Amino acid sequence: MSPSLEVGLYVFVLATFLGLEIIRRVSPLLHTPLMSLTNAISAITVVGSILVAGEQKTTLSTVLGTLAVTCSMINIVGGYLITYRMLRMFRKSGKERR
Repeated sequence: MSPSLEVGLYVFVLATFLGLEIIRRVSPLLHTPLMSLTNAISAITVVGSILVAGEQKTTLSTVLGTLAVTCSMINIVGGYLITYRMLRMFRKSGKERR
């Protein structure tokens, strides 16, 4: 394994654990703005992964780019569904809209 790959994996694992700890401690009132921010970041990820998939330099980059587009879109749709559900929790019970 090359040293740069080891460093990259090390940073990825540390960032994952740090991200999980930070997100876990977010108060429920801040959850909706946080989800909106992550949806914006995922939108940027979709644009980047479309560019990678569209270049078609190698088959691997095209497949990984397409996989990144799929995962980012799942993340965006799931984020909006969760945000919608959280916002519905704060509505008054007499005003049930769909």
